[in-house]
Amino acid sequence: MEFIDTHTHLSDPAFSDEADAAVLRALQAGVHKMLLADIDSSERQAMHELAGRHPGVLYKMAGLYPGSVRQDWRQEVDKVCELAASPDIVAIGEIGLDYHWSTEFKAEQQEALKAQLELAAKFDLPVNIHLRDATDDFFKVLDSCRGLGLRGNLHAFSSSSEIAARIRRYGEWYMGIGGVLTFKNAGIARDIADIPLEMIVLETDSPYLAPTPLRGTRNESANIPLIAAKLAELKGISLEQAAQVTTCNAKRLFARIND
Repeated sequence: MEFIDTHTHLSDPAFSDEADAAVLRALQAGVHKMLLADIDSSERQAMHELAGRHPGVLYKMAGLYPGSVRQDWRQEVDKVCELAASPDIVAIGEIGLDYHWSTEFKAEQQEALKAQLELAAKFDLPVNIHLRDATDDFFKVLDSCRGLGLRGNLHAFSSSSEIAARIRRYGEWYMGIGGVLTFKNAGIARDIADIPLEMIVLETDSPYLAPTPLRGTRNESANIPLIAAKLAELKGISLEQAAQVTTCNAKRLFARIND
């Protein structure tokens, strides 16, 4: 079986000097490709160096995370634009809106998101979306970008099947399903039955959101099979089918990882 982790932060300081070992553990677990989500310019060099040591296994995104948006967001997005021109960038992400901790830069987040959606269209790249407590504004921004032919996925999706169906009306969009699916009483564990398998990609968001029974520990890409197994259980399908379909979905969305 082949798995793909469509969203991980293996270059995060949480892995310190263990990132290469984490990549090896993922490969041994059947996770053959991992997509590194970009945050901002402060963490980018570590991502470049790690990906450079694992060609054909680790793939880079370029993006300004909403939690990193400040008054200087335009300078940060200019750097994303320079990076996005490189053929080894597979997506614009992680980008989006997050009002959970603060709404101080709410307007700037929306402007930065729209600019990066336009950037994705310019370079014909998918987008990897972080969305928390800002659903209505996200769809308003998306409405303002109609006609751009955008495609992408909602990372760490834990919302409802209604939201999944709503965004699917905007084109080729997928739900990034991670460790939350395994949590006790998680709403997504109920709603997953109404989200077609053809709309699902797998992710860890490591080092965050480790699946049960590892909840509370540092997450890593090697845990993707645990998430896939829970998905298979809830869907009433085999693990092999869950792996095959979600891997095909990821390769379809993130086309550059097939090169």
